[in-house]
Amino acid sequence: MSADGGAGGQAEAASGPELARAVLDAALSRRQAAARARRTPSGAGGDGAGGSGRRLRGYSGPGPDPRDPQPLSAVLNRLVKARGWQQPAAEATVFGAWERVVGAEVAQHSRPVKLENGELTVEARSTAWATQLRLLAGSLLKQIAQEVGHNVVRKLHIHGPAAPSWSKGPRRVRGRGPRDTYG
Repeated sequence: MSADGGAGGQAEAASGPELARAVLDAALSRRQAAARARRTPSGAGGDGAGGSGRRLRGYSGPGPDPRDPQPLSAVLNRLVKARGWQQPAAEATVFGAWERVVGAEVAQHSRPVKLENGELTVEARSTAWATQLRLLAGSLLKQIAQEVGHNVVRKLHIHGPAAPSWSKGPRRVRGRGPRDTYG
């Protein structure tokens, strides 16, 4: 081997495995030098390859690649995490997936009304169901925590149905109202 290979004097004195190692080292150093010459500065923008500074081109190959189509759920999960929307998304899950969070039977007889500072207000369909939900409050909190995460809902306020309003309608009496029946 001559001096033009980059391993010059070592390759001429070496033989067998040492010669092969020297040739491989020379080829590797040439390849790295060529790659350094082709590389653009790391400040160049618009990469699309996960922030590595290089833009991937050509066929992506058989393995996973950042250019492959991504499921919408994976893209949304990354966006929610990057923007710090985990807490509002978990709170929205309580309202949007109430049946899945607490179960079909409980969801059929109740609905979430508001969630403020970790305190969830639930309205029951009847006073009997309100009593039942108060008894189940501990297990409901555990189910909610398993589904949407801990510390999203820390306390439950359970109310029965609202009483009917007599202040509107065609038979409304102005003033104190009919006192002969109610009082």
